[in-house]
Amino acid sequence: MRLRRYLSSDVLGHTVAVSAVLLAIIITGRFVKYLAEAASGKLAAEILLPVMFYRLPGFLELLLPLGLFIGILMAYGRLYVESEMVVMAACGVGPAQLARITLVPALLVTLVVAGLALFLTPQGVARSEALLNDPTALRGLTLLAAGRFQSRGDDGTVTYATGIDRDIGRLQQVFAYRPGAATIATAEAAPAGEVTVAATGQVQRDPASGARYLELQDGYRFSGVPGRADFEVLRFATLGQRLPEAPAVTRDDAVDARPTAELLASPKLADRAALHWRLSLIVMVPIVALLALSLSKTDHRRGRYIKLAPALILHLTYLLLLVTTRARIVEGDGRLEQFWIVHLVFALLALGLLFGPDRLRRLRVR
Repeated sequence: MRLRRYLSSDVLGHTVAVSAVLLAIIITGRFVKYLAEAASGKLAAEILLPVMFYRLPGFLELLLPLGLFIGILMAYGRLYVESEMVVMAACGVGPAQLARITLVPALLVTLVVAGLALFLTPQGVARSEALLNDPTALRGLTLLAAGRFQSRGDDGTVTYATGIDRDIGRLQQVFAYRPGAATIATAEAAPAGEVTVAATGQVQRDPASGARYLELQDGYRFSGVPGRADFEVLRFATLGQRLPEAPAVTRDDAVDARPTAELLASPKLADRAALHWRLSLIVMVPIVALLALSLSKTDHRRGRYIKLAPALILHLTYLLLLVTTRARIVEGDGRLEQFWIVHLVFALLALGLLFGPDRLRRLRVR
């Protein structure tokens, strides 16, 4: 009992530490990506933290098996280096006993991954996609930053506002430039560029059609071809410019956002592949735990990190095979049974690496 508690706490401690480090790295990289989108005007800065929070379950369901894998390698590697495993082997603790002890923390991680993959991750993806696909977050006042030129829309429009009062939704000293295709050398029928300046501006929505407009007050609009003197100047008290609407779907996570119960009842191949992917993440945990146990054997001369690189390659190969299998099934080139063939191959590999050397040694003795 004490040995089981000692080994389990050691493995779980390493798992939590490794998973926390990996999570910090992943969150930093994804946050930098979202910051770049916010800086370029493709994403509202106000939704960055909520989106990252909703994405946490999706990160954890992939990182926890890897954290457990590395945690077992590091925990048991230390025991081998410090000859504690030799003492345990002398006391009758063999590979089978170590496997049973290792599966105790692995079962706990399996339950956590099951809750994440089947319930929390779909909810988090759905809520984050709702924020990312929200038209008010993709276009309009929420994307404007005071004192900075920003390019928005597919037509190359550049906007600028010296100040923004978000409480009442009003912009001060607005500048907008929309380039035209015309130059001095092009045909006269080509569209001209437009420069619009206004004292104030406000985003309005038409209650009938739902279209959004940037309503500018007290300003000028200059239209013409750069390099020519025949510019058209329009002075206005109020000028409305329709804002481009955001696409209905901007990302491809619709299947991952669907509840597990809905996937169970769906006959679609993509939904079935998503369901088997979620189940595969759960089944993967005890298999990688046995793999890590079989690869953790070392000694004080080689050190505890000698097998870390090849073990990580093996783990990534396992995960990439599952990802590739899902992609092939969605494309119509694979079958759902291939998920479980991959699991079976790596489970047999783990058992072979764990019990194979002792069986070969016994055969040689005979």
